[in-house]
Amino acid sequence: MTVWSQVVGQADAVEVLTKAAQAAALIVRGEQAASGGMTHAWLFTGPPGSGRSTAARAFAAALQCDSGTGCGECSGCRTTMAGTHADVRLVVPEGLSISVAEMRALVQTAARRPTGGRWQVVIIEDADRLTEGAANALLKAVEEPPERTVFLLCAPSDHPDDVSVTIRSRCRGVSLRIPPAPAIAEVLMGRDSVEPDMAKWAASVCGGHVGRARRLATDEAARDRRAAVLRIPLGLRRPGDVFSLADELVKAAENEASEQSGSRDEAERDALKTALGAGGTGKGTASATRGSAGALKELERRQKSRATRTQRDTLDLALVDLAGFYRDVLVTGSGSEAALNHPDHANDARTAAASWSPESTLRRLEAVLSCREALELNVKPRIAVEAMVTTLYYG
Repeated sequence: MTVWSQVVGQADAVEVLTKAAQAAALIVRGEQAASGGMTHAWLFTGPPGSGRSTAARAFAAALQCDSGTGCGECSGCRTTMAGTHADVRLVVPEGLSISVAEMRALVQTAARRPTGGRWQVVIIEDADRLTEGAANALLKAVEEPPERTVFLLCAPSDHPDDVSVTIRSRCRGVSLRIPPAPAIAEVLMGRDSVEPDMAKWAASVCGGHVGRARRLATDEAARDRRAAVLRIPLGLRRPGDVFSLADELVKAAENEASEQSGSRDEAERDALKTALGAGGTGKGTASATRGSAGALKELERRQKSRATRTQRDTLDLALVDLAGFYRDVLVTGSGSEAALNHPDHANDARTAAASWSPESTLRRLEAVLSCREALELNVKPRIAVEAMVTTLYYG
């Protein structure tokens, strides 16, 4: 299987990237490449789950491929896809943003010549999280790039709210679309050995998000969380349900964030303490340990930011499911034959469509979307969720 086999349902994008990788291989060999085939900066855009980072990583592998095709078999392909290639750097923001200090350090590293003689590749996932200072630091590198350095940026869109106009104007764009359900199911069966029925179900309810489909197909807890979220619309029967269900939603996000980060946080603290001399008996150990408070405090700050990001991402996923349900109610009520986001909850959508007017359903949908916007603006999750659920109850 080539590296492109992991890029699901994006034939047009794969064709563009394959030609660029072939042109890059000619450049490495000192031959003349077709104009416009390869450039130093790329912007991958598309909705969540479309595979932006997967496409960027596959392209990086093709650039490091011995044959320039992304064969998936050579050392360049295998190490890039595994995240261990010395000349490929992947920036995955774990906190709320990418800082200017982090970007400056990355730009300095990217200026080095590639150790393997091909390309230095920098992949920035969620480039929309760049702070203004970090974006300016990146802009300088993109304006005057080193000869063998390639920047691959991933963002939801090329809108100025996601990527600054100055950076966007210096990148070649690659637009990705939501992959079709049959293609997602095929990947789940072939790559993850998921049973056909489960793969088809997960592909039909994931909203075109390949990673979400895999989690739903392989993790029972993820399926339970989704089911709990989709019980909310018809579970609001009394005013008291507003606070109980809002509390349940927020606590579920907090618990998942705690589960994901708890053991990792402790391991990071232990590793840092050991690096700073904790438990040592040699000369200088005492003074080194005394100076460790600042480093530990900085680690705790990063871990807190990561936990906050995880909690918000988990809440946002639940809100996307809710928005999909209210969209299904509108589709059902209008008699449209459009595919439902939650086909396994079609009966609930019919029940709601018979009970609510289109106007009240739309108000509920707008409340969910407003809650997502409030969370992005750093409104406290409990306040934003309670305001949303109140509207969901009263319509």
